[in-house]
Amino acid sequence: MRRFIRHPTDIPIEYELGDIVSDSDRFLNDIGEGGLSFQSIVSMKHGDVVMIRIPIRSPMFEEKGIVVWCRKRGDLYDIGVRFMDDSSDFRLRMIEQVCYIEHYKTEVLEEEGRELTGAEAATEWIRKFAGDFPS
Repeated sequence: MRRFIRHPTDIPIEYELGDIVSDSDRFLNDIGEGGLSFQSIVSMKHGDVVMIRIPIRSPMFEEKGIVVWCRKRGDLYDIGVRFMDDSSDFRLRMIEQVCYIEHYKTEVLEEEGRELTGAEAATEWIRKFAGDFPS
């Protein structure tokens, strides 16, 4: 059974692995209860500890994770990370919803020409889609 929910790849992510700090143009691939996956310019090894940051809201989501897989894709690597702290599940679920809301905000601007604030986008998204949000 799939543990990750597919997200649009327009959500920025930052990572830090030892002395390697990502630039700001990496993107989230998937996010779910146990962790997430993202694009990296460097390969990572199973068991590496990586600091993950998702800077789309304040306070920023920040959590340590353990690399569980790494797959080369073109010039990049897809990295799968499991969170070290189970208590991050609730925070991760909130980030998951924020990702959907941010994508909705962009979609509305592109398709309808309406520029929504974060609060307006959240209100509309919750009214339209929260009932169908996977548990």
